[in-house]
Amino acid sequence: MSSRLLRALVVPASITALVLPGCAAQDAGAVDPEALVVYNAQHEELTQEWADAFTEETGIQVVLRNGDDSELANQLVQEGEASGADVFLTENSPAMSLVEEAGLFAPLDQEILAAVPEAYRPASGLWTGIAARSTVAVYNPDLISEDELPASLLDLAEPEWQGRWGAAPAKADFQAIISAVLETQGEDGARAWLEGMAENVTEYRNNIVTMKAVNAGEIPLGVIYHYYWFRDQNKAAEDSGNTELHYFRNQDPGAFVSVSGGGVLANAPHADEAQQFLAFITGEEGQRILGEGYSFEYPVVPGAPTRDGLPALETLEAPVIDPSTLNGPKVIELMTEAGLL
Repeated sequence: MSSRLLRALVVPASITALVLPGCAAQDAGAVDPEALVVYNAQHEELTQEWADAFTEETGIQVVLRNGDDSELANQLVQEGEASGADVFLTENSPAMSLVEEAGLFAPLDQEILAAVPEAYRPASGLWTGIAARSTVAVYNPDLISEDELPASLLDLAEPEWQGRWGAAPAKADFQAIISAVLETQGEDGARAWLEGMAENVTEYRNNIVTMKAVNAGEIPLGVIYHYYWFRDQNKAAEDSGNTELHYFRNQDPGAFVSVSGGGVLANAPHADEAQQFLAFITGEEGQRILGEGYSFEYPVVPGAPTRDGLPALETLEAPVIDPSTLNGPKVIELMTEAGLL
């Protein structure tokens, strides 16, 4: 990766340290040296639940340093072997690939790898999936009929979709979806699709704002991850009550299932405890906390419960992609060329 591209990816870090319940607030320099330090880009509430349950079960203290995917991945690359992090958790896998390519992960224990199906972890065994989310189209049936919906995500680059769909291209969530386009269509195909997207898309700040715009009738359709819609439906449906979901299926890049990742740093000060933590969150109790919790994300371990209403992962017909091949830096480069970043 060129130094120019790495500089483009580095975001000034604004990481907050969340300490354990009952502990006095402390800055990163005052962290208990015996505590497990987790660089966390997963949802804070979910990871705090994992941390609290892990501490209750093992007695091992956990400190969460929260940020977003690219922020924390680049922080780890900058820190290198001097990092004090034990574990890295993300929402999307391209950030895991960036850290893996820098040689900063330790191999995971076989117990962890055996728990997670191969579809949801990289072949390298250097990190694992911990949760999953499906790409979906959210649409407003008052503005677009079911038979007018796109058969493929790729259709949204065609001229007839100009001004008729929205997304949040600046967010890591959507950049992971573009990684799936790159992996399935190749660099030339991804570049062409992004050029069409740049002509057609209405850009929003994030997935929730995109869904709100569809709900309000600003645009007929938006591309988001599934759980934003399900969370809102589970409450008052204030931001989704006028919408439905469309699943692309058929191994289309629009059926991409993004894997949230977890890895142990090669120079982790608490390597054994870090392996225990990942074994916990990919184990029965950790996946139950995920599956029954607020997030409406998918567990990646077979047999774990999921929230009512979620279609089973195996019915989504997602494209088969090794998560470690999803290329964040190349995606950033192509999206920048297309004027989307």
